[in-house]
Amino acid sequence: MDRTRPTDPRREDGPEDDTEAAAGVDAFGIPEPAPLTEHGPARVIAVANQKGGVGKTTSTINLGAALAEHGRKVLLVDFDPQGALSVGLGVQPHQLDSTVYNLLMERDSEIDEVIRETGVENMDLLPSNIDLSAAEVQLVFEVGREQALGRALKPVLDRYDIVLIDCQPSLGLLTINALACADTVLIPLACEFFSLRGVALLMDTIDKVRDRLNPNLDILGILATMFDPRTLHTREVQHRVREAFGDLVFRAVINRTVRFPETTVAGEPITTWAPTSAGAIAYRLLAREVLAR
Repeated sequence: MDRTRPTDPRREDGPEDDTEAAAGVDAFGIPEPAPLTEHGPARVIAVANQKGGVGKTTSTINLGAALAEHGRKVLLVDFDPQGALSVGLGVQPHQLDSTVYNLLMERDSEIDEVIRETGVENMDLLPSNIDLSAAEVQLVFEVGREQALGRALKPVLDRYDIVLIDCQPSLGLLTINALACADTVLIPLACEFFSLRGVALLMDTIDKVRDRLNPNLDILGILATMFDPRTLHTREVQHRVREAFGDLVFRAVINRTVRFPETTVAGEPITTWAPTSAGAIAYRLLAREVLAR
């Protein structure tokens, strides 16, 4: 991949910042999180939506970084064989010797050998690559296959405050694993009509996992992404989402902006790449909402 860095917005802001509208940070009165005196045990949050391209990976990276700014110890789990989360943090998946796949399929694999530090203080990464796609087939023959990820994460839960799992865009066995070990689910929802239609299927899957595998699983909230205030369509979809789901919808809204593709090339979150941008402000608001719920 070409790792040429784009123009650093910390030195030069682009014109699109004038049209980005982060959710009002002060207007909502979300309290500033209290500092922690000790870490753990972790809350496990699955970031899931079976539709691709809704901002799951972007939200996992930037929410994690915003939570780390508040002194939380955060572990990001790349649970998508495409490895986009790892790439977004500057890791080249094809160069990895050990990934989450090894934790799932090899009994002698240690999680401390797989976890990597990121460029963000207090935020670590459990990386993935294309090898994980084989796990979905191989796990079918395993006893307790739905709890494989939960078993792999258990040894480190006491050292983190938040674990964010970036799920693949499907409702297959990998996503079921993430839901089975999660405390809550965060659902990124693009402000597009087809995304809205798919939420019912995800809700049905969550209900089934709650009934059969994880009775404590709850929905943390729905995050509106890809919002463009200039278009009537996205405004109508956002209105319908808030009508349908009420208080489940986060107040933070993630706008469509060129800043997010830039951060992928830079290999860092928007909170450090463009710290004063509307996108960074929106994810900081989201972090406060997550900690308040």
